Parts: sequence; structure tokens; C-alpha cells
Amino acid sequence: MKDLTLTTLIAVFEEIFGTALFWAMVAAAALVTLAYVVVLIRDRHVSWRKFLYAQLSMPVGAVVAVWFVMSMTNSSLASLGGPLDVIILLAIALAGAIGAAVLVYTAQSLMQPPSKTSE
Repeated sequence: MKDLTLTTLIAVFEEIFGTALFWAMVAAAALVTLAYVVVLIRDRHVSWRKFLYAQLSMPVGAVVAVWFVMSMTNSSLASLGGPLDVIILLAIALAGAIGAAVLVYTAQSLMQPPSKTSE
């Protein structure tokens, strides 16, 4: 594999997760991102209380992301072979943490919209 292209990455992810699961995850990520943008535009400010709860969910998201990828690849932490494996594991954990925070903040904002009395 000489060149790392987007199509190569998509093929690798489809091989790891399966075509249906991979595209379902892409669609879910796009839907949550769109909902997050809608919430930010609608509210016109960040609720710091909701932001704190979202940050508290980040460790859970990191652990779930690492567990999910490890279970899909039939790997374990003992399978880590070198520094690149650790860097990729940390990137997976970071992506899971950020995804969990965005998901929790968006869900809270959709369930509890801001009150009109503050305007």
C-alpha cells in the first residue's frame, strides 16, 4: 500500500466493520453532527451546565470506543505491538470521547430546550 487515499481508508473500515455497519456509523455520525449544529444555531449560546455533563461522559465514550474497536477486530490490549498501535488506540479513545460529548450535549439540548424567560 503505497498511497493512503480516502477510498483505501473506506475499504479498510468496510473490511473491519462490515459494509452495513460502517455506513450506518457514518450516517449516525452525520445525523448527530447535523443535530448539534441545529442546536447551536437554535440556542445561540452554549449551556455550561449541559457542557459539563457532556464532558463527564467523555471517559465513558473513550472506553466504549476502544472496547468496540477491540471487539470488532478480535484484539486485546495485549495485542498492541508498538508505538503506532498505541497512537491509534489513543486516537480511537479521543474520537470516542469527543463523539460522546457531542452526543450527550445534543441529546440534552433537544430534550430540554432553553427557556424563553432568559430573552
